[in-house]
Formats: sequence, structure tokens, C-alpha cells
Amino acid sequence: MTTIGIRELRQHASRYLAQVEAGEEISITNRGKTVARLVPVSTETSGREALIRAGVLTPARSPGSLHAIKVEDLPVGDLTSELDRVRDER
Repeated sequence: MTTIGIRELRQHASRYLAQVEAGEEISITNRGKTVARLVPVSTETSGREALIRAGVLTPARSPGSLHAIKVEDLPVGDLTSELDRVRDER
């Protein structure tokens, strides 16, 4: 991802918009702090990516396996407590 300042964007907006149209993402900074991001418009953004950007979904910090949970062995309603148990083991 390219990172540019507001002044650079203002002076070369057409160049950066062409890069975004080509699929690149550009981070815009103001005095060194990221304030915006230019991203290509895409109808093919995955649902997962959209949820992450919206702040609804938080990606796992470390990959884990749910294979340790045997759902068929659990009484109805105990899945949440079993998930909590597996998380605590990490």
C-alpha cells in the first residue's frame, strides 16, 4: 500500500486515482497521521473483508482449530461454554 500526504495527493490527484483504478490502495496522511484510505470500488469485496472494515468482525490473532470440539457430543445449549473452554486452553 502506498502512503502519501495530503499535499502530495492534491498536487498529483490524477496519478493516484489512476493507481487506485488499477487496484492499488493508497493511505492518506495529515502531518504523519493516517486520515483516509483510497480504495478501488469493487462489488467483489468478500463479506469477511467488509465485516472487518466495518468493525463488526475481528480476525483471529492466532489460527486455531475447532476440530477439538465434538459438537455431536454436546448437550443442546452447551456450545458456547465449550467454545469458551477451548479458548481458555490457548
